[in-house]
Amino acid sequence: MIVDPDTGLVGTVGGGCGEAEVIEAAYRVIETGKAQRVNVDLTDDLVSWSPAVCGGVMDIFVEPVSPEPS
Repeated sequence: MIVDPDTGLVGTVGGGCGEAEVIEAAYRVIETGKAQRVNVDLTDDLVSWSPAVCGGVMDIFVEPVSPEPS
């Protein structure tokens, strides 16, 4: 998944609230320039009230990528 503050999003890590956490982290990484690991846990309360949540846990590594100098 690519998050660009100017052009938006490309791709997905699954959608829903888990993806929202990753997008938030991506904007923090863009701001600070420091990579971050995001643990998305969809096993608890979400599964009980949202049938669209399949459950599970994901560890997502978010890193800044700068364009190559021209």
